[in-house]
Amino acid sequence: MTKSRRGTGPEERGPEDATERAQEPEERPEAEPEPESAPEPVTASVQGDGEGAEAEPGSGAAEGAEAGSDLRPAEAAEAEPGPDAKGNEDGDEGKSEDARAGAGAEADAGARAGAGTRGRVAAVVGVVGELLITGGLVLGLFVVYSLWWTNVIADREARKESDRVREHWAAGDSGGPGALDTKDGIGFLHVPSMTSGEILVKKGTDPKELNQGIAGYYTKPVKSALPQDRSGNFSLAAHRDGHGARFHNIDKIHEGDPIVFETKNTWFVYKVYKTLPKTSKYNVDVLDPVPKESGKKTEGRYITLTTCTPVYTSRHRYIVWGELVRTQDVDSKRTPPAELR
Repeated sequence: MTKSRRGTGPEERGPEDATERAQEPEERPEAEPEPESAPEPVTASVQGDGEGAEAEPGSGAAEGAEAGSDLRPAEAAEAEPGPDAKGNEDGDEGKSEDARAGAGAEADAGARAGAGTRGRVAAVVGVVGELLITGGLVLGLFVVYSLWWTNVIADREARKESDRVREHWAAGDSGGPGALDTKDGIGFLHVPSMTSGEILVKKGTDPKELNQGIAGYYTKPVKSALPQDRSGNFSLAAHRDGHGARFHNIDKIHEGDPIVFETKNTWFVYKVYKTLPKTSKYNVDVLDPVPKESGKKTEGRYITLTTCTPVYTSRHRYIVWGELVRTQDVDSKRTPPAELR
């Protein structure tokens, strides 16, 4: 195809020009842009990321957004915090709850520990209290047993022994007149200023003898004389509390008071001449045939009563000395001497 020449004016275009114009696409004028519709007023809104919708500068929407953001920025922020703020608040609340929970757990643990300690202390105090009460009851029962029940048992046994001795005397199967019958006991002690009853006297001063509610004559450490002996010290011992407490009121005896010893055939009458309220329990000199601590220096027929002192203890010894002043034969009616009437 030959290239045609174009003229400067429209009348110079030929058929080829028309054909080229037919083949070339018709150029259309560009459409004018449609006028933008007026945007709706936009109010300031806070999205989830805390930023408002962006508007083009100069538009009414932008001006409205700027006006809204200028009017209430603090209120919008306070009204609905962003996700970061909410996250922080949730974290703070979680930490506070954890702190409160931890504090509560510690308080509960402390309370449980305190309660456990108090419970253990209370349990220990309760056990100790029960032991003290039990100990007190046991001690009280022991005191009752020692000071009352043993007296009951000893009195019962002593009465049986005394009845046996007197029955034996009444049977008359002992030696001749003046002989001392030592079977089941050698006789009875009478001390009006100490007791109104009679006290059976047997051999020995060991607890197994004295616990029978009787008085015993010494066989050791210094052997006792017997009433019918021509000289010597008839020395006796008995309990002051418990087991009959035969010498309980020994402190009621005074100088000049009578002491009478009864055998099957004879009444031996002694007179108190000296008392020693307190001496060592190891002082055996008081048992000598001639008790020099009593002031005597020559042989004679003496009687000595010994027991523990103070009452309810055995730390020391209480001593009473007497001297034989006369004897009296026992008649058929066993009439006691004047000192016992």
